[in-house]
Amino acid sequence: MDEDSLHAYVDRQLGPEALRAIEEELSRDPEAAARVRAYVAQNEALHELFDPALLEPHALRIDTERHARWRRWGGLAATLVLGSVVGYFARDWVEQTTAVAPIANVAMYAHTAYVPEVRHPVEVAANEQQHLVAWLSKRLSTPLKAPSLDSAGYQLLGGRLLPPTDWSEAPLAMLMYENAQGRRLTLLVKRESTNRTTAFRFSEEGTTRVFYWIDGPLGYALAGDIPRDELQTIARLVYRQLNP
Repeated sequence: MDEDSLHAYVDRQLGPEALRAIEEELSRDPEAAARVRAYVAQNEALHELFDPALLEPHALRIDTERHARWRRWGGLAATLVLGSVVGYFARDWVEQTTAVAPIANVAMYAHTAYVPEVRHPVEVAANEQQHLVAWLSKRLSTPLKAPSLDSAGYQLLGGRLLPPTDWSEAPLAMLMYENAQGRRLTLLVKRESTNRTTAFRFSEEGTTRVFYWIDGPLGYALAGDIPRDELQTIARLVYRQLNP
C-alpha cells in the first residue's frame, strides 16, 4: 500500500468507498496497519504540542513595545525591498499585523521540535528532492518549490509533512536546511484561505525567530535560531525565488 494512500486515510481525506477499501487492506496488512497507528500517534502528539499555543487569543503576545518595533521595521523594509513590492509591504505592514499569526506559531514549534533531531529530522531526504517536492505538492494540492539557499550557505536537508492545524484544512509542508556548521533553518508552507499577498512579519520566542508572509494561496514562515538581520536576508532570498 503506497504512503500517499495511508496519509490520506490518516488525514480523513478519502471518500466513504475509498475509506472502506483502505480499511479492508489494512485488515490484511499488519505492517501497513502499524504504520497507520504510528502516523495517528504522531498526529496526536503534534496536536497536543501545538494546539494550546494555536488556541491562545493572543498567541504572539504582541505588546506595545514590540508593536512599535514592528512599525519601525516596516519603514526600514520599505527602503530595502525592490520594485512595486516596496509600496505594498509598507502599506500592509501594520494593517495585517495578526492576520497570519497561527502559521508563525506552528513554524516556531515545529522548528523547535524537529531541528534538534539527529537521526530523523526529515521524512524525505534531499537526495530525493524531486520525489519530496512532488509528494508535498500533491498533499497540499498545489505546486510547491524548494528554494535554493546555497548562496546563503544553507543546503536542503529534506522535508516532512505536518498535520493540519484544523481538520478542514490541508496538511502543512516543512523543508529543512543546514549549513556547514550544522545550524538549521526550516521553511513552513501552509495553504491560506485569505488568498491575499501580505507584508513580511516577524515574531520571536527565546532564540527562535520567524519571518512569515502570505503569497496568493500559500502562507510561508521561515524559522531559525540566527540573528534577525540574517534571517530577514534569507527570507527575502526565499521570496525572490518563489516570485521570479
